[in-house]
Amino acid sequence: MPTPLTVRTDRRVDGTMVLSAAGELDLSNIDAFTDAIAATVGRRSQETARLTIDLSAVEYLDSGAINALFEHAAQIRTIVANPILMPVLTISGLTSVAEVQAAEGD
Repeated sequence: MPTPLTVRTDRRVDGTMVLSAAGELDLSNIDAFTDAIAATVGRRSQETARLTIDLSAVEYLDSGAINALFEHAAQIRTIVANPILMPVLTISGLTSVAEVQAAEGD
């Protein structure tokens, strides 16, 4: 049974594409996340800034999610991450190939 995950895309007023995920990213749903990234990257126009990925509502991610982010690092502008994920993203080296910032708290 797949772990609950919600993925949606939006375009900001400035044209930036934002892919937002909520839930947990693991082996059971990584294909949906990877497909959403690929589809969003494919939809953005050449003149649009790179993709922003919002993981502020993701509480857990495994190596499959990290690999998906690495695979598309050249197209990612910013990753906004739940602060509890920051150590994992830093240790993985993702912060050296993409801008990663902690989401602001409530």
